[in-house]
Amino acid sequence: MTKIIAGGCSFTLGNELSDDIDGKTPSKNTWAYGLAQTKAQYGEPEYVCAARGGLGNEAIARRTFRAIIQNPDVRGVVVMWSFTSRYDWAMPRHKFLEDKRWTSISPWDTEDGNLEAIKTMQGSETQQEHWKTRQNNMEESGVRPFAEAIYKHAANQYHEIYLSWKSIIWLQNLMEKKNIPFMFTLADNSLFFEDHTHHRETDPFFDELFREIDITKWFTFGERMMGFNQWAMMNDYPRGTTHPLDESHKDAVKLMMPTFNKLIGGE
Repeated sequence: MTKIIAGGCSFTLGNELSDDIDGKTPSKNTWAYGLAQTKAQYGEPEYVCAARGGLGNEAIARRTFRAIIQNPDVRGVVVMWSFTSRYDWAMPRHKFLEDKRWTSISPWDTEDGNLEAIKTMQGSETQQEHWKTRQNNMEESGVRPFAEAIYKHAANQYHEIYLSWKSIIWLQNLMEKKNIPFMFTLADNSLFFEDHTHHRETDPFFDELFREIDITKWFTFGERMMGFNQWAMMNDYPRGTTHPLDESHKDAVKLMMPTFNKLIGGE
């Protein structure tokens, strides 16, 4: 059976959608699942979701790559890239880490960021409980003090953009090498812009790096490469605590389908 693989963070996994089960099971109401189900001409494709809540772009690329090499007969790949401020790190082995090795770190994992996270999640007891468990696990695994050190001494936008774009180019080139059709999109255009200024305009190295990204394989939600989350907020779609809900995903499928069919559907 052919497979459609989806990579991304919570916007692709489907956190807070109507069929969400504690953020652990891929939703069937997401933009990615909806696109996968349009490929009836190839038979009912198997949907493989490599997304996970809280992932940054390095982790999205890593998990999507793993899904590709673990699944034969890949019909196509869709990826929604996330925020640049999240890091992916291989830590000393611990039972609370992904595959006992990997962890995703965000600014919310610092002492100051934790207060912001709790405030943001005030409307959801479930999310608050999950967050409390995450923080306890990060403390025990040694990730919490490491996160504090990264964001205090090393984190900066320049390096984060570099890591994100490098991850995008790496996954793009991998799929081109394997002749796998793909479509990229994004949750937020901070991946490429700060206000009205494109990151490529701020540094000659970034300009050359951006030239390696095949923008013809992307779908965006408006001017300046608007992302899905921004588009949903701008159009006043219903939201949960931190995510747009089912209606926005359903309408996003309609917008994305022509580009998806062109890049993956062979139409």
